[in-house]
Amino acid sequence: MRKIPTTMVSQHPDHANKPYWHDNEFISTNNESVECFLSYSDLGVSEYKWDWEGKLVDESVLERLLSEHFDYFKKNQIGRDIFLTFRLPNPKVETEFRLGRAFMGILSAAQLAKQVGLHFPPLFEVILPMTGSAEEMIEIQEAFAEIAQLKHKLYNFKNGSLKHIEVIPLFEQVEKVIDSDKILNNYVRLHEKKFGFTPSYIRPYVARSDPALNSGIVPTILAIKIALSRYLEFSRKTGIELYPIIGTGSLPFRGGLNPKTVNDFLEEYKGIRTALLQSAFRYDYGMDEVKRAIAKLENKLPEAEALSITKTKEKNLRNVIAAFETFYRKTIEGVAPLVNEVATLLPKRRERVQHIGLFGYSRGVGKVRLPRAIGFTGALYSLGIPPELIGTGRGLREARKVGVLSEVEKYYQGLRGDMIRAGAFLNKSVLMKLAKQNSSWGEILEDVRHVENFLGKDLLPRNIDEMAHGKLSETIFEKVKSGESSISEIAEAAALRKSLG
Repeated sequence: MRKIPTTMVSQHPDHANKPYWHDNEFISTNNESVECFLSYSDLGVSEYKWDWEGKLVDESVLERLLSEHFDYFKKNQIGRDIFLTFRLPNPKVETEFRLGRAFMGILSAAQLAKQVGLHFPPLFEVILPMTGSAEEMIEIQEAFAEIAQLKHKLYNFKNGSLKHIEVIPLFEQVEKVIDSDKILNNYVRLHEKKFGFTPSYIRPYVARSDPALNSGIVPTILAIKIALSRYLEFSRKTGIELYPIIGTGSLPFRGGLNPKTVNDFLEEYKGIRTALLQSAFRYDYGMDEVKRAIAKLENKLPEAEALSITKTKEKNLRNVIAAFETFYRKTIEGVAPLVNEVATLLPKRRERVQHIGLFGYSRGVGKVRLPRAIGFTGALYSLGIPPELIGTGRGLREARKVGVLSEVEKYYQGLRGDMIRAGAFLNKSVLMKLAKQNSSWGEILEDVRHVENFLGKDLLPRNIDEMAHGKLSETIFEKVKSGESSISEIAEAAALRKSLG
C-alpha cells in the first residue's frame, strides 16, 4: 500500500501577508514551483496540489523541480515519499483542451522519471472538482487512457508508460457531500465493469468553502460528519479503504484550520486522513509555529476514527440542515450586491483566469451570483459581518424548537468556539446601519441576537487586534458607501485577522 499523505499544500490565494520566501504578497505562476519545493523542504508537508482549475499554471512543473533540485528529489522521491497531485480543470466548466494539457503533463512526467531513474510514476492521481457522479470519474479515466494510447514516433510514449490514472473526487455541495458514499459505490461498480478490477483505495475529498458559500457553515459541517460516518460503513461493506481529504481555510467559515487551531481541528474532524493547508496557514503565522503545527498534523491526524451516526440521528440532522440552509440562502440573495462590490476591492494574490463560482451556477441555488469563497468571506469580514453568523442564529432557534439542538452540538463540537472566534470580528454598528437600508441585513442582525442567546454572552472583540479590525471595518464601510478607495484598509484588516478570506 502506498503512503497516504497527511498534509496537502494548496495554492488558494487567501494569505494576507508576504510569504516568508518572497518579497511581496502576490505569487506569480513562475513563483509556484519555488513554493512547491519549499513546502516539502522547509515545511515538511507530504503533498502539494498543483491547481489547473481556474488559474494559470506552470505546465513544466516536474521538469523545473528536478532540474533545479535533483539531489533533493533523488532522496525524497515524488510519487513514493512525497506527492504532487494535479487538480484538474473540470470539463463541465472549463475548456476541454486544458484537461488534455494536464494529462500530457502527467504522461511527460512519467517518461521523464523513467529517463532519469526516479520513482515511476511520479504523478498518478488527479483531483476532479465539482464531482457530481461516478460516471464523471470514469470518463476522466477513460479520457486519460485514450490519450496514453496515442501512437506516433514523435510522441515517444514507450511501452510500460502510465496507462491508468486514479481519481480523487471533490464533493463541493452539501447534498453531494452527504450522498458521496452512493457515488463511490457506483464508481466501484463501474470501475470493475470498465477496467476489470476494483480500486484498492479511494481518497474522497470533501470541500469546506464552497458548501459553506452555498449553504452556510452549520449545514456544511453536519454534512461532512454524515459523510465520514457513511465512509466507515462503505469500507466495512466493500473492503475498500477510504482516506478522506478535507479542504480547509484558516477562518471558521472556510474550515477554521490554522497553526493555532490544530488541536480543535483534530478533535472536530476525526476520520479525516489528509488536511489542506492553504496560503494563510503558511504565510500569516510565524515560521516556527507553522512547522510545529504541520508536524503535529502529520503525527496525529491518522490516529482518530470518525464518529458513527445512526440512521435516526442522520435523519434529524438532515432535517435541521434544510432549515439552516433556507435561512442562509434567503439572506444571501439579499446582501449579494454589496458583497460583490466589496469583493472586487480585495487584493489579488495569484494569477487566475475567469472562473465561474458554484453559487447561482445553474444548480438551483438562488438567483444571484457571488464571488468565489475567499472573496465572499473576505468581503463580509471587511465589513465586520462574519459569514459564519448568517443563517446560524435562526437555524439554532429552529433546532432548539424541534428538539435537536443537542445533536447539532454533538456533531459540530466546535460550534460555540467558532461563533465566539468569528463574532470577535463583528461590527454591530455597521450591521445596524445596513439593516436600516435592507431587510436582509436585518435578518443577520436577528441571527446575531439568537447566536448571543445560544452562547449566553455578547459577541465582542477579545484583544487589541480585533478591536483595531472593528475600527477598520467601520472605515471600509464608510468609504465603500461614499465611493472612496478602501483597498489599503481592506489589506490591513486582512493582516489583523491573519487571512484574506
